[in-house]
Amino acid sequence: MLHGSGPGTTGSGAWATTAQALGATWHLVAPDQAGFGRTPVPAGSRGGLRLWTEQAAGLMDALGIEHYAVVGHSMGGAVALALAAARPQQVTRVVAVSTMGAPGAPLSAELDAIWGASAGPLGARDMLSRLVLDQALVTDAAVDARAAAMRAGAAAYASLFPPPRARWVDDLTLSAQALAAVSAPVLLVHGAEDRVTPLETTAQPLLEHLADVSLHVLDRCGHVPATEHPHEFRQLLSRFLGQDRGQ
Repeated sequence: MLHGSGPGTTGSGAWATTAQALGATWHLVAPDQAGFGRTPVPAGSRGGLRLWTEQAAGLMDALGIEHYAVVGHSMGGAVALALAAARPQQVTRVVAVSTMGAPGAPLSAELDAIWGASAGPLGARDMLSRLVLDQALVTDAAVDARAAAMRAGAAAYASLFPPPRARWVDDLTLSAQALAAVSAPVLLVHGAEDRVTPLETTAQPLLEHLADVSLHVLDRCGHVPATEHPHEFRQLLSRFLGQDRGQ
């Protein structure tokens, strides 16, 4: 399970609710990708799609897991697709949520603001308000938790997405050739009101490039379906991933 790219994001923070519900059924691995949480960026690197893909593949190799599904959110969706293209014999299924990676997708104003959010309560509140449609989810507790995570990871994160930021969207874009190499079934999950990675510029173009793909659009949902529609999101995951088990 691969997280997205906002400052203060971690694997455990991004997937905690989902993991609590599915952990009894699935063996879940939710790492902090390089530059996030407790995982440093290697010396001489600024992160990027290649590094994050190699890190994810190397982690599963180190764990001795030969076949696995990959769930990725936003930036993590692009990494999940890249991993499926690079490791077709290992990756069995892909769930790309509010994903990046589509050819030609521009940098949205919302994503630009999120990548540049300042560490602290004001920056945390502004960032969270852009991620969700339902502003009732932007509670003081959520803001305080994100602000603390932003401060803790500020040093490593600072090197990842400096302006001008359109180049980092380009870095996370997969070529048509790479997308054609994805042989695993792919489920795209997207919020209809996502302003960070808008449906029409991200998920919909991927339908033209992936061989085995379906798209599920959640109404009244912004950029984080796992938070905004947790029950339906978990049902989608269980149903799609469970097909390999005959469930």
